[in-house]
Amino acid sequence: MRYIIIGAGAVGATIGGRLAEAGGEVVLVARGAHADALRADGLRLTTADGTRVHRLPVVGEPAELGELRPDDVLLLTVKTQDAIAALDAWGDAEVSGGGTAAQRLPVFCAQNGVESERLALRRFARVYGVCVWLPSTFLEPGVVSALCAPLTGVLHLGQAAGGADATAAAVAADLVKAGFEAPVVADVMRWKHAKLLGNLGNAIQATTGPEPDPAKAALLLRAVREAEAAFLAAGIPYASEAEQADARDGKVEQPAGVRGGSSWQSLARGTGSVEADYLNGEVSLLGRLHGVPTPVNDVLRHAANIFAREGLPPGAMSIADLTALADEAASRRDPTETA
Repeated sequence: MRYIIIGAGAVGATIGGRLAEAGGEVVLVARGAHADALRADGLRLTTADGTRVHRLPVVGEPAELGELRPDDVLLLTVKTQDAIAALDAWGDAEVSGGGTAAQRLPVFCAQNGVESERLALRRFARVYGVCVWLPSTFLEPGVVSALCAPLTGVLHLGQAAGGADATAAAVAADLVKAGFEAPVVADVMRWKHAKLLGNLGNAIQATTGPEPDPAKAALLLRAVREAEAAFLAAGIPYASEAEQADARDGKVEQPAGVRGGSSWQSLARGTGSVEADYLNGEVSLLGRLHGVPTPVNDVLRHAANIFAREGLPPGAMSIADLTALADEAASRRDPTETA
């Protein structure tokens, strides 16, 4: 199989680089200064094993590859806010022997949140979810680091609509050879909903900084409790904390030091957008659909988006001010509402 990494940022470049190290055929999809750096100097990937430079094919759009191959696997690793454009561009690409990528090829959605799979299922016949536990950093064009050990990451995968098949098993086998644990599960979206709970703190990191703080932990807990209530009202199952700990502990240990998450990195790179609409905003959506108040997640989504839109530096807000906004939003609830 040839892997086409659509969005070769922190997660995509790490997976692509590791697959290439294991002998896999990989194409990186990137644009702008990052694509220029990848073409000129290669992908400089640092893992717990050291730093290596991978000189891989780099394209910006499907036309640069010509017809796709029937054995191509599309790995979607753009942020969710960029997923529609990527899915539309690659879904219409023609495949050798007839048909389009959307009709014939598998697409694996490796993003935080749970919306990309639904977006893909509107367009692609073969959609898989990937629950990504892969702490990694991308702040400089062409340079990515993922320092966890003994494994680079844990990637649960399965069919987005439920179930597991031979394609998922084949991709998982390649990922295992590349230094990941890749459990094939029939309920991948249950794992992705569990991961979403932790990602609700991305907006807190982005706006107030990644340094640990009891006040940040307290605000995250409030956001998580809202999400759990929304999941319960919507009848959405999610993996327990014990299951997640069993899947990760001792496998993806991070080195000491403070590391900014994906939304913090987006602000640091000045991308102009963050994924808060599909993290905290997912909870707000479920809350509105099922009558569950979500004032903390509403505030976190709004604050993170303001930072991205106005180009504010990550960490420019105090946790006290962010908490005060959440308190104010919670106080505006109608006292007759039920939680």
